[in-house]
Amino acid sequence: MTKTKVYASVWDAIEPNPVDAENLKLRSSLMLALTRHIKSQGLTQAQAAGVFGVTQPRISNLIHGKIDLFGLDLLVKMAAAAGLRVTMRIKKAA
Repeated sequence: MTKTKVYASVWDAIEPNPVDAENLKLRSSLMLALTRHIKSQGLTQAQAAGVFGVTQPRISNLIHGKIDLFGLDLLVKMAAAAGLRVTMRIKKAA
């Protein structure tokens, strides 16, 4: 019988380093929020680039989920430029 390992998130499953997994979780959450904002506002990639203060190719990378191309700092700046408020909750790991 094969034992199945259960993970709290997909990032925990693909990234063995817990620090890097947490970073991926935060970046993916911000990227999803920014992509949802673009869609909910009906923005084109060019318009979103203007709002976020980045280039249109950066918006394309964002929408296509290229997480390796974005750091937390840039994603927070983009969110703030779009008028979004980023909050953080810290709790003890399970």
